[in-house]
Amino acid sequence: MKFLVDNQLPRRLAQYLQERGFDSRHVLDVGLATASDAEICEYAEKQQRVIVSKDEDFFYRARRPNSKISLLWVRLGNCRTRFLLATFDQLWPTVEARLKAGDRVVEIR
Repeated sequence: MKFLVDNQLPRRLAQYLQERGFDSRHVLDVGLATASDAEICEYAEKQQRVIVSKDEDFFYRARRPNSKISLLWVRLGNCRTRFLLATFDQLWPTVEARLKAGDRVVEIR
């Protein structure tokens, strides 16, 4: 699996996913810092990356009938990076299983 971490989430999350063996990039590191949601979706689709975001707009885009993007929707509100990563640790087996099963939207809450 490959991931694209959106702006509202820390670069550390992309690094966290890399440390677990996944190809993961942050939008800041691939020239998409000021990109629109449509541009981010286009990049993710072309690169076959799961978008990791807090942005509800991506939820609606991923749920469109012809959408080809997948979303890991982080619904934790404002929190420290340590809490974010601890939550990923706790929920990761379920998240990974659902993504591998083909779920296009998986929530972390």
